[in-house]
Amino acid sequence: MSIRLNDTAPDFQAETTEGTINFHNWIGGGWAILFSHPKDFTPVCTTELGYMAKLAPEFQQRNCKVIGLSVDPVVRHAEWAKDIHETQGYAVNYPMIGDPDLAIAKLYDMLPADEPGTSEGRTAATNQTVRSVFIIGPDKKIKLMLTYPMATGRNFDEILRVLDSLQLTAGYKVATPVNWKNGEDVIIVPAVSDEEAKEKFPNGWKTVKPYLRIVAQPGETVMN
Repeated sequence: MSIRLNDTAPDFQAETTEGTINFHNWIGGGWAILFSHPKDFTPVCTTELGYMAKLAPEFQQRNCKVIGLSVDPVVRHAEWAKDIHETQGYAVNYPMIGDPDLAIAKLYDMLPADEPGTSEGRTAATNQTVRSVFIIGPDKKIKLMLTYPMATGRNFDEILRVLDSLQLTAGYKVATPVNWKNGEDVIIVPAVSDEEAKEKFPNGWKTVKPYLRIVAQPGETVMN
């Protein structure tokens, strides 16, 4: 099954470190981030899980739940969590999905649908494509997909920045420019005429080109 932006995120039931969940029910009416790992006790992922635990309050502030997945049984996750806390200084404070039969990895197109076997005997190298990040909106549709190589740690500050952009642009007819950060100027989307823009942005904007109109960020800035 292929996954594309704006597809409905596949629903599933799974065992996690916090009990059995039905994914869509677990998301509820807010946002969610699903990020995956090719194997427990892998060094790069250990640093990522710890940093995500550090950032968890930032995601909570944005009404966004976080859930991890690793291609190993849940009991292994619990042991790994001890190492993460010890080495990274933060305890994993979000659920971790066990995917020993590879079902969710296949469902989210991180492994081929006809991939044989289970997690038993597999290595991080054979699961190397299970290093993805999905941001899912309240409508249960996929808003962002990223897949990282095994040797490159993910930048979760960037994931937080993208979430800010997604939430802003979902509520206002704006787009965010290159390297935008929460609180900075944004772009009025071309679909908004100047007449409509006068109603939406009464304080005015700067026209660089007819298609490039810069305006102060609308709405409230999330305080970090």
